[in-house]
Amino acid sequence: MAAEAAPFKVSSLSGKVALVTGASSGIGASTSILFAKLGVKLALNGRDVENLTKTAKQCKDAGQHEPLLVPGDLTDEDTVKKTIEKTIAHYGRLDVLVNSAGILVMGSIETTNMEQYDRVMNTNVSPGVIITEVHKRAGLDEEQYAKFLEKCKETHALGRPGEVDEVAQAIAFLSSDAASFITGVNLPVDGGRHAMCPR
Repeated sequence: MAAEAAPFKVSSLSGKVALVTGASSGIGASTSILFAKLGVKLALNGRDVENLTKTAKQCKDAGQHEPLLVPGDLTDEDTVKKTIEKTIAHYGRLDVLVNSAGILVMGSIETTNMEQYDRVMNTNVSPGVIITEVHKRAGLDEEQYAKFLEKCKETHALGRPGEVDEVAQAIAFLSSDAASFITGVNLPVDGGRHAMCPR
């Protein structure tokens, strides 16, 4: 007799409280919208209040909860503390923290100063190349960005850059009971870039 299939446990996120940083665009926005569809109560952080408000509206339209907006720059330690405090004060707890805030500064080791380096390292958690606006905000024009994405055919085992929803799906899995026995591991969501030793 075959065992009865267990339900997919990502639905265990329903009713949980999540703080998503970088929720005003890209991976953070996509993760927020997916979490809303899964019934998560959201606190959304980002620097661009106008975009953060748009993400909140999409979350409200996709789910049943009105997100709490906690805008601010997470390179400021006081803002980090207040963001968490406001989330817990509003919801009474925090179950999931999604660190998806990210910035990009163009340059090389010779042209990047320590302030720029520290700002990037204090903010980013970096996947493989994911199609977002971060590269354009850092200074690439359309042609440069197209060439950059084209290079992914060589630098990523899957031969393409990733989509924000692909990262959001991995985040939802890791945040759910479906990943209840996973801890202390790195899960590259990078289309095999880590395995390619790209240059």
